[in-house]
Amino acid sequence: MQRKLPSIKERIQQSQNFRNGSFQNLSVTPMKPEDVTYFTMLRKVLKRPADVRPPGPMPTVRTDLKALYSEKPVVTWFGHSSYLIHVKGFNILVDPVFSGSASPMSFMVKAFPGADAYTPADMPEIDLMIITHNHYDHLDKKTLAQLKPHTKRIYTSLGVGYDLQRCVATGNNVTEMDWWETREIAKDITLTATPARHFSGRGIKRGGSLWSSFVLEIFGYKIFIGGDSGYDTHFKAIGDKFGPFDLVILECGQYNDYWPFIHMNPEETVQAAIDLQARALLPVHWGKFVLAMHAWNDSPKRVTTAGAQRGLLVTTPRIGEPVTVGAHYPQEHWWE
Repeated sequence: MQRKLPSIKERIQQSQNFRNGSFQNLSVTPMKPEDVTYFTMLRKVLKRPADVRPPGPMPTVRTDLKALYSEKPVVTWFGHSSYLIHVKGFNILVDPVFSGSASPMSFMVKAFPGADAYTPADMPEIDLMIITHNHYDHLDKKTLAQLKPHTKRIYTSLGVGYDLQRCVATGNNVTEMDWWETREIAKDITLTATPARHFSGRGIKRGGSLWSSFVLEIFGYKIFIGGDSGYDTHFKAIGDKFGPFDLVILECGQYNDYWPFIHMNPEETVQAAIDLQARALLPVHWGKFVLAMHAWNDSPKRVTTAGAQRGLLVTTPRIGEPVTVGAHYPQEHWWE
């Protein structure tokens, strides 16, 4: 008799990363330093300086994604943490948020003018969608519902399937992964879920689903999909196991000293890329939404400076401007 596969609920309960009723990071990860109160954080958030937003519309490049074809991986960034990876006719869409908002209330956390230049209608047929975790700036139900007819399958972190139930069909086309699990997507394409240092939740309760980074091995190339993460030793562990990487895509925005363990500052982003043995770094998680208090262009300024000091190639495309792995890395300082 064929053995019955465990349910998602059973897999969550059996996960080594699920303890005391919620998923846990590899290292102890406070949401804030001990000497900082939530009241202080709220007061600072409500008094953000004007330069958290750009002075004018975000510059964009118009690319016909449906006509795109390349033998080398091409990555097209759509602002914040949404991007398309294309190679040899295979399309992978990561954390698409095209509704114009990264909040359960559409009038909050609005996209910068110009940053929402791309919509679901611009996307090609999606062979694989990756959702790293369930935060609103990474899992946008309105966008997913619009992309549903054009998405063949979704891979995500363990437990996130619950959040996908109302916007996409669950079942055979949704695969939930625990850290260090590997799935063969197609011939010469594998995906491995790897650790991140973050948290999950779409309301009061946190930790009900996992948050992940992913290692994409595709047609001989290795790309690291970072999701959201604070800096920790897991980057070196992943680099030692899978590196070197042709390209690492890492968060580089929405950081603050009030939450130093769950998001990286730009200098830590560069160190993480070095830990991963990256040949090139594409910094994301900036350029579309305000979720912190730093200037809108603080991220690219600091990460390019730190990258130059450490001898790391940092590519900084405009929204919609293709990056071709091993061939074309836009590096213009267009934000200045």
